Amino acid sequence: MNPTMIQYFHWYSEGDSKLYDDAKNAAPYLKDLGITAVWFPPSYKSAGGGFSVGYDPYDLFDLGEFDQKGTVNTKYGSKTQLLEACKTLQENGISVIADIVLNHKAGGDETEKFHAVKVDPENRQQNISDPFEIESYTKFTFPGRGEKYSAFKWNFQCFSGVDFAKDQEEGIYQIVNDHGDGWDKMIAGEKGNYDYLMYNDIEHRSPFVREELNAWGKWYHDQIHFDGVRLDAVKHQSPEFYQEWLHTLRANTGKNIFAVGEYWAPGDLPLLQKYIDATEGSMSLFDSSLHHQFHEASLAGADFDLRTIFDDTLTQTNPLLSVTLVDNHDTQPLQDLEAPVEKWFKPLAYALILLRQEGYPCIFYPDLFGAHYTDKDQAGNDQEIFLDKVEKIEELLKARQMFAYGEQHDYFDDATSLGWTRLGNEEHAGCAVVLSNKDSSVKPMEMGIQYAGRSFYDFLGWYPEKVIINEKGLGQFPVPAGNVSVWVPED
Repeated sequence: MNPTMIQYFHWYSEGDSKLYDDAKNAAPYLKDLGITAVWFPPSYKSAGGGFSVGYDPYDLFDLGEFDQKGTVNTKYGSKTQLLEACKTLQENGISVIADIVLNHKAGGDETEKFHAVKVDPENRQQNISDPFEIESYTKFTFPGRGEKYSAFKWNFQCFSGVDFAKDQEEGIYQIVNDHGDGWDKMIAGEKGNYDYLMYNDIEHRSPFVREELNAWGKWYHDQIHFDGVRLDAVKHQSPEFYQEWLHTLRANTGKNIFAVGEYWAPGDLPLLQKYIDATEGSMSLFDSSLHHQFHEASLAGADFDLRTIFDDTLTQTNPLLSVTLVDNHDTQPLQDLEAPVEKWFKPLAYALILLRQEGYPCIFYPDLFGAHYTDKDQAGNDQEIFLDKVEKIEELLKARQMFAYGEQHDYFDDATSLGWTRLGNEEHAGCAVVLSNKDSSVKPMEMGIQYAGRSFYDFLGWYPEKVIINEKGLGQFPVPAGNVSVWVPED
């Protein structure tokens, strides 16, 4: 069965403890569509309590169990609801992907005084002060949880930097600690060193921190029995840390835990490849380069040469470690990395990630269920956003499970119309797929003599007419203007 992941949330997902119950109830529907994995948002207590999306983690051991940050539940529900959702999904043959945020912590319980150096935010290697004493919220004692599950208390020695100092100007303050000189090593030179991202930056060079995070990974797995992990903001953490953390997690659980890292570098394939090399292939990466291509193609329309859609992408160069996507919670409208794929192009983009043999596709919650929300735009004005369910998304998902198998033959011979065939295997029939970003057209493609004389129909329902494969195995497959068609054997 072809694997397919869904990101089961977006930045503006409804709160009120509904998400876990919704996922539990949707399990049979997701299974019917061929979804094999559900990626949940961060499931632990955040500094923002019941209103937080989850990327400001406070207590990794509080899965909606303790009264902390003004709430027992997280935004998405209680620990009991989380466990029930995971169990139901797994009973339906759907893996659980846990979102892992180990770059930073937020919402410290107490302040501490320590020495730090203020750095230039555009070049964090450039100090703009001598070491001096600051006071910041770096002490985490978790009074609502106490020492249940873990007695570890975090202090300033567990962090490498902060962005808040009492009675000081806003800025980035590099902590003087016992675990290293300067920032941890990154693979790129962006901002001099992009170790620091936000809040209290975790000091992964501390052996005590690493021991705690390794123990937490095993504990978390034993709570929800996740089958995979999505690793947040890996570009801001040393490759050595996650390589060790994943090795330990897999050894401690006895499972070959799937891992995908978020290294967001649109249009910079060499950087993705460099990170894969640095982590020795221990994780997949989201193909941000391919998403960039989809975004650009959707804006350019017929001026985009579809033959180049996979050029300089991870899916083209390292398909076994590429997780493909059309949009996510960071690229959706009104987010900092806003770069949505335009509505008209989304069916084409989904065909490109669902019906080909390269990559592990991940669909985005609003593209299957729709979404409606309001937030401030860059000018500070309220903007209402409606995201529609992608046209024919259910049919494309089912086509992946039923027909996207076997040898793949590409027909990337036209700038505005391309196609490919999948020849099927012993258990599944194949399919013929045609895309157009301009006019309607007909593309001749070979399905092979094994299909000679057979009738193919349009699985998406655009055309009532059938395509008959001739004695040489060739068919003439039409596609509507600016759309996609999927042709499959009638019997």
